[in-house]
Amino acid sequence: MKTAYLFDVDGTLTPSRRQIDPEFSKFFFDFVCKHDVYLVTGSDYPKTVEQIGNSLCCMVKRVYGCSGNDVYKKGLNVYTSDWIIPAESFDWLNAKLKASEFPLRTGNHFESRPGMLNFSVVGRNATLGERQLYVEWDERTNERNDIVDEFNALYGDTITATAGGETGLDIYPTGKDKSQIINDFSEYDKIFFFGDRCDPQGNDYTLARAVSALSGRGKYYNVEGWIHTWHILEEIS
Repeated sequence: MKTAYLFDVDGTLTPSRRQIDPEFSKFFFDFVCKHDVYLVTGSDYPKTVEQIGNSLCCMVKRVYGCSGNDVYKKGLNVYTSDWIIPAESFDWLNAKLKASEFPLRTGNHFESRPGMLNFSVVGRNATLGERQLYVEWDERTNERNDIVDEFNALYGDTITATAGGETGLDIYPTGKDKSQIINDFSEYDKIFFFGDRCDPQGNDYTLARAVSALSGRGKYYNVEGWIHTWHILEEIS
């Protein structure tokens, strides 16, 4: 039996779409040296390296990128899904992009990743300021959660959408979400998971639910950001 610590990255270990804080990076480095740590993120491996650095990515036990559909160990790829979203579902999302009343479009609204698709109304080319404008819009209108609910009502039997990060949606085959990584652990392992989107529309929800169902062997923390994560880890350490 071992104790495993699972972490989302964006919004949990780092500010959204930015690099890990240098002081927290030092603390987290020491934590990784003492514990079995796994990263579970909706981002692909290059973006994860960009945010937390190559050293940490190679030190952790595994990096489960793209919600577990692109897996790395010690910097080497060990599994990649070849799934591509069907044209009908893609066209539905494109119609939602055109229909959104948010006035700004920055480009790169669809990003294909191994085993999944990331969709963003504002676009992944947005500056931090433009992203913040969308965050404020989304808080007022609940646009992302509405799109998630509508998409899942239509396609949820085969494809699932979840809100990830601050501005995007993660879309993947139903069941191929972050919860799939539980299969890599034994029935005796204790598992602690840290994520910032453990709400029902969030991309951390299924893994948080799976961890909490481990009959006393699991616990999840729905954190409010990387500083919140740091405070909890200080108590654990």
